[in-house]
Amino acid sequence: MIRALLLCIFLTPTWAQAGVTADDLAEIRAVINRQIDAFKRDDARSAFALVSPDVQEAFGTPERFLDVVRVSYRAVYRPSAVTFLGLTAIGPDAVQQVQLTDRSGVRWHAYYAMQRQKDGSWRTNGCRLVPPAKTIPT
Repeated sequence: MIRALLLCIFLTPTWAQAGVTADDLAEIRAVINRQIDAFKRDDARSAFALVSPDVQEAFGTPERFLDVVRVSYRAVYRPSAVTFLGLTAIGPDAVQQVQLTDRSGVRWHAYYAMQRQKDGSWRTNGCRLVPPAKTIPT
């Protein structure tokens, strides 16, 4: 019995242990997908609607937000492939790791800070885009 309980605990994903439900995980991934789809359509308003109020306040307008993504987050702006990786719950919020493949076939890692809103919905609260590792010639 104890062995089965320990096995269950070790096989339960960390996001589930921290109170993020399977429905939360699905919504988090749907929000990120909807935002990437909005970027692909240059739909600044829809993309901006999916960020937290703090991010909206920081950028001020949907157009300014889209301009920053277009210039500084090219892999997020126009990925050719999106693969969801692990999710880490941090208190009531979470960080969703995503592998993005850009148009030239280079793979990037994006870490989406996801914030649970008062109504229980999820919004992006920032994204850290990590460039692929560069090999050093020997």
